[in-house]
Amino acid sequence: YPNPFNPSTNIRFSLPKNSNISLKLYDISGKEITTLVNDRRDAGNYEVSFDAANYGLASGVYFYTLTSDNFSETKKMILAK
Repeated sequence: YPNPFNPSTNIRFSLPKNSNISLKLYDISGKEITTLVNDRRDAGNYEVSFDAANYGLASGVYFYTLTSDNFSETKKMILAK
């Protein structure tokens, strides 16, 4: 949220139980751009800020993948400059 974004957005997620999580950002070709989170988190709601200006990204489609102990989800983000 928001999506599309320029140049920053917030990624929100909830954890039903304490988990080791990873939140990674990829470009359209599947190349990893950065790891936003890679640690253990308690159950609850979280929000991670992402600023594309810090990475020099061009307009386009990007994906983020949230992975926890027994769960993985990928969502699309659109950077519009």
